[in-house]
Amino acid sequence: MNMFNAINNAMDLALEEDKSALLFGEDVGFGGVFRCSVNLRDKYGSRRVFNTPLCEQGIAGFAIGVANTGATAIAEIQFADYIFPSFDQIVNEAAKYRYRSGGLFDCGSLTFRVPCGAVGHGALYHSQSPEAYFAHTPGLCVVVPRGPIKAKGLILACIRDPNPCIVFEPKTLYRAAVEEVPTEYYTSQLGKADILRHGKDVTLIGWGTQVHVLLEVAETAKLKLNIDCEVIDLVSILPWDTDAICSSAKKTGRVIIAHEAPLTQGFGSELASYIQEKCFLHLEAPVKRVTGWDTPFPHVFEPFYMPDKHRCLSAIHDIVKF
Repeated sequence: MNMFNAINNAMDLALEEDKSALLFGEDVGFGGVFRCSVNLRDKYGSRRVFNTPLCEQGIAGFAIGVANTGATAIAEIQFADYIFPSFDQIVNEAAKYRYRSGGLFDCGSLTFRVPCGAVGHGALYHSQSPEAYFAHTPGLCVVVPRGPIKAKGLILACIRDPNPCIVFEPKTLYRAAVEEVPTEYYTSQLGKADILRHGKDVTLIGWGTQVHVLLEVAETAKLKLNIDCEVIDLVSILPWDTDAICSSAKKTGRVIIAHEAPLTQGFGSELASYIQEKCFLHLEAPVKRVTGWDTPFPHVFEPFYMPDKHRCLSAIHDIVKF
């Protein structure tokens, strides 16, 4: 399966298993702009899979209401760039509902699916990676899959999780990433990073699309520089796997974090701060970040904005020579 097939399969299984589950969003009834929900309305009917108005605040508010009744809500925000109108509903209502009601009510059966990241021609309104905004909010779970196997497992895990969840899906991977995905129901552990390549010289941390860049960079660094890199897919932004990151940082003594979002207050800032605090005596060099720039996401200049393999390889060279 490619990634959109795997996501479709995950939602099919969720709708089949849980008769209370509803799937909705802009154009979802027609299959969605990325085809992730194709054929699901035909299979489960327009009362369970349906289009909403173009109103992200309304989508989020309705989803919270559905979840509060005990039903399962799977809500799609068509592009991550348009999640901001629903920001108040998500961070002030969904995330805090259990706390403010003393445990009487919650939005645990609520999952937002959100296509995110660069796509090659999206420009400023269709390319953003806003995961760091939500990582500041206790009560949410935030995850980013790197491919089909992880996407299916994370979506099904989020649907079952007792907290409201956001799955940021890198849209450029919908068709680019292809894997042999189990067809049965399975979940991936939330809050757990994946070590995709073991190494002893430098730790490379990324999530989503950036993981594939780092794997290529690690191979190049080994062949051309004889530098042995460990590559970690963080997978889960909130909560994140502090144990895996710190263990790797203490082993290699050098850490590079790469993400598409801008440098300032990107989630790499939190990782760098935590590593500095917990692993300081083990570090051989300051933690480096290779990220997007502190500008709106450009159109024709996208290749210069992205933390590509050339910038990441240069960072490896610099951190080893520090």
